Amino acid sequence: MQISKENYLNQLNKNQKEAIIDLDGPCLIVAGAGSGKTRVLTSRVAHIIKQKKAWPNQILCVTFTNKAAREMQNRITGFLNEKISSLPWLGTFHSVSAKLLRRHADAVGLNSRFTIIDQEDQLRLIKNICKAEKIDIKKISPQWILSFVNQWKNKGLLPENVSTKNGVPLEKAILKVYKYYQERLKILNSCDFGDLILHCVTMFKKNPDILELYEKNFKYILVDEYQDSNHIQSQWLYLLSKRKNNICCVGDDDQSIYSWRGAEIKNFLDFSKTYKNTKIIKLEQNYRSTQNILSAASGLIAKNNDRLGKKLWTESKKGEPVKLICYKNGREEATGVSDIIEHKLKRKYSLNNISILVRAIFQTREFEERFLKIGMGYRVIGGTKFYERAEIKDSIAFLRIINQKNDDLAFERIINVPKRSIGDSTIKQLYNWGRKNKKSLEDSAIDLLQINKIKPKTKLGLVQILNLFNKWRNDLKTKKHYELMEIVLDESGYSKMLKEKKDLESEGRLENLKELIRGMHNFDNLQGFLEHVSLATSIDQDWNGEKVNLMTMHAAKGLEFDAVFLPGWEEGLFPHQKSLEEKGDLALEEERRLAYVGLTRAKKESFISFAMNRMYRGDWVDSLASRFIDELPEENIKRNELKEQNIDEFFFNQDIDYDEGLRSPGWERLKRNKLKKIKWIK
Repeated sequence: MQISKENYLNQLNKNQKEAIIDLDGPCLIVAGAGSGKTRVLTSRVAHIIKQKKAWPNQILCVTFTNKAAREMQNRITGFLNEKISSLPWLGTFHSVSAKLLRRHADAVGLNSRFTIIDQEDQLRLIKNICKAEKIDIKKISPQWILSFVNQWKNKGLLPENVSTKNGVPLEKAILKVYKYYQERLKILNSCDFGDLILHCVTMFKKNPDILELYEKNFKYILVDEYQDSNHIQSQWLYLLSKRKNNICCVGDDDQSIYSWRGAEIKNFLDFSKTYKNTKIIKLEQNYRSTQNILSAASGLIAKNNDRLGKKLWTESKKGEPVKLICYKNGREEATGVSDIIEHKLKRKYSLNNISILVRAIFQTREFEERFLKIGMGYRVIGGTKFYERAEIKDSIAFLRIINQKNDDLAFERIINVPKRSIGDSTIKQLYNWGRKNKKSLEDSAIDLLQINKIKPKTKLGLVQILNLFNKWRNDLKTKKHYELMEIVLDESGYSKMLKEKKDLESEGRLENLKELIRGMHNFDNLQGFLEHVSLATSIDQDWNGEKVNLMTMHAAKGLEFDAVFLPGWEEGLFPHQKSLEEKGDLALEEERRLAYVGLTRAKKESFISFAMNRMYRGDWVDSLASRFIDELPEENIKRNELKEQNIDEFFFNQDIDYDEGLRSPGWERLKRNKLKKIKWIK
């Protein structure tokens, strides 16, 4: 095997070389943002092969995404000039586990042709079980049941290992479904993604001979983004590595931001306890950002207790300080950000290298509105544009049919949302009648009801929604269009449908609906709002050219941009109110890590902003600047206080006056905690 002319050890710093060359025994590489983590990991693999420590098929290398696996394979192939450089055991936790199970499927009661089912199939199977067991899915949604099942699997718990909290009836019912769900999967010769790793761990524990086969084969194990691992993944790694103990995990505890999907930061923090004689190597030299950005991020994250500790530095210029900007409200924040981009940054950077990172996806609306107005190209990464989101399109369809009863497209979209036993056959019946008699679907429904041509089960739901249409049209005569939207979402059962699902996706959709209603306040009437939406959605956003990036901070992990905007740094929004109320100090530390991730995406310039006022439940309320702003080192930031006519000079460190007007959730929570003089409850 020959190394390419480009030596993989060239142009590396001392710690990077150490992380590559020191191969024996357990090793934890604490790789700060922009410190060359991927290069170190791939170079370490190349070095193992170059030194003839192992053949490619004796190296296990696991990642969390297929994209990361492909990137690693390409880099290693670039270092090694032969086809043998292809690594058969390089892939995601799930893809490697699937490969292992195909070889030994009978050990877990499957055959090698087993099917891996997706989330849609999972939900369908759970619904069928609920129906058979007479479990009301209106009280316990399949999505909620599935979230419990996934949590148990992430913790390595089969049905027989689950212990419900004090015999809570709800959890007992879900556990019963879990038991039948696993039994059904076996009958179907199928497994879900959680099963892939769980079955492997079960197989290794019950079949020492199979485990021994792979313990002997894998001379070296390497893991990318180890801070994102969950309990069952850490078990999987431990079992495979305990014989030779040559395991190297790379990650950053300061970028552990996925606890909501099962990641456990303690796997990273306790690595040296799990693997004795661990060598810890810290990669602190950053090759991405200016020193001001790094120092600001380091000063902020230093407030966390659960971390190994490091301080990023760079040989690059000190650069611009992180700019802190206060705006009057959310709309002016969007306008201010767009003005900075259009009049300053556009001259220096490509729009493709400018990003707006938000805490919650609903925040994109005001920025989208602004960009549409001024004709600036944008893309929403890791999500759908605001007016194209399913819940927004559903809500607007309700408004369209209220506004115009002949809108058949709107009628068809929402006539059975939420479910009203109005199926495709009924819609077809309405279409046929409408074509024959030249009538709208709504008028066709009225006709067929009058002549008793609708099935009894369907009739009830159809009559109910048609009556609601008429009621809402009357409501529009006396109520504001945004008030009507709230009524429609309530009386149609749409909000209830989302609340009953009790999952993160549904919570996000509810936030989007609140943002929709907030946005409707900017229009005088329903007609004006619907016209705005039509024009916004008809504008071709796929034109060639450059576009500003809009995404959540979670979606931005692993990316980098010349300039980054971080809007909405307000108590209640960031750190997020619900997260703090549910998990207290643990959530606060993760929110701070999220802020760290956001800041370290910027290469040259970073802008943090918050608004004095936000629309909340139809009223303007005062906002409180995020505590994270006060935690930023003063020497690395520049504060731009708000100064306008008719507005008193506004300072970031606000004095609290509890009796002054309406306050945001952040203000209210701060008031309660100040009065009670208590810490966040863990």
